[in-house]
Amino acid sequence: MPNKILVIDDSGVIRKTVKDMLPAGKFEIVEAKDGVEGLNLAKKENPNWIMLDFILPKMSGWDVYQELEKQPKLRKIPLVVMSGRKEEVTSKIPDASFQFIEFLVKPFDQKQLMAALKSSFDKAKLRTDVVPPTPVPPVTPPAPPIAGDGASAGEIQALKQQIAKLNAEVEGLKKQLAQIMTFIKQKLK
Repeated sequence: MPNKILVIDDSGVIRKTVKDMLPAGKFEIVEAKDGVEGLNLAKKENPNWIMLDFILPKMSGWDVYQELEKQPKLRKIPLVVMSGRKEEVTSKIPDASFQFIEFLVKPFDQKQLMAALKSSFDKAKLRTDVVPPTPVPPVTPPAPPIAGDGASAGEIQALKQQIAKLNAEVEGLKKQLAQIMTFIKQKLK
């Protein structure tokens, strides 16, 4: 059974180039021309690899990446992010994430493509060693204002939203810390 590669790229030329560069009979290519289609196919097709363009219609590669990261089954799939604009990718994806994914600069040749697929496969194996962070209790919202202290319902709602945002940031930082710890453990081996 051939390895299945999901290629999410709005350029038919890139999708065809990837298909032509891979050894015949060893890979099955599933193509998506936008982010929404790509995310749906990632869930449905169970690919062995995902190649993701960063600039896509309907749903950006950044949004697809974030959705893949949220789902444990999908985040374990070896991922190659492709773009001609490396600085745009590296400005959005945290540095720690690059220990688990591979970046491929467009345009690329067959040797670079095969090296990226191999590297992404090796990096994806590191994800199984990630130890989930110890849960930290959420920040407790402040007590509701006492009548007459001047806080309006709108201010209270704004504070609740800020607390929710801070809790989300804390969760993201815990995830990054776990990834860094895994990276350090791998380096110490």
